Amino acid sequence: MTSGHTAETFDMVLTRTIDAPVSEVWKAWTDGDLVRQWWGPSGFTAPVTEMDLREGGTSLVGMRAPDEMGGFEHFHTWTYQKIVPGERLEFVQHFADQQGNAIDPASVGMPPGIPMQVPHVLTFESRPDGGTDFTVTEFGYTSPDVVELSRAGMNECLDKMAALLATAD
Repeated sequence: MTSGHTAETFDMVLTRTIDAPVSEVWKAWTDGDLVRQWWGPSGFTAPVTEMDLREGGTSLVGMRAPDEMGGFEHFHTWTYQKIVPGERLEFVQHFADQQGNAIDPASVGMPPGIPMQVPHVLTFESRPDGGTDFTVTEFGYTSPDVVELSRAGMNECLDKMAALLATAD
């Protein structure tokens, strides 16, 4: 690049208080049987949750749209850079094919503004009332519209997670 100009990027930061202890929220993100129950926006299912939770490991997660939306499937990989149990997860997310090979998000109909890789940082903080302050930060989107699309989807996922954890008592 000769101009020295770099494209502006936008990060999605979402903080939620979840009425469950850190240990349960952590497990909801790291146990494939639990991820399968909440991953994906409202109405979506998660038929694939192959978890490889270790630094350098890669999990494969898939979501399926409801039949009335065409039943399409999207797959993602999460490649872990840093794991501090009960405190912090850092991973890079890629859109992927069913075998976990990285693909261009545009090739599966995603809007412009989603980069090939999206670094994520998840933090888990215990609250005095026994709940968890949970924050997810996604880095590097090139469009503020895509940030809001991601925020909406993550909010729906976290609604499903919170409902799941509320019934676990």
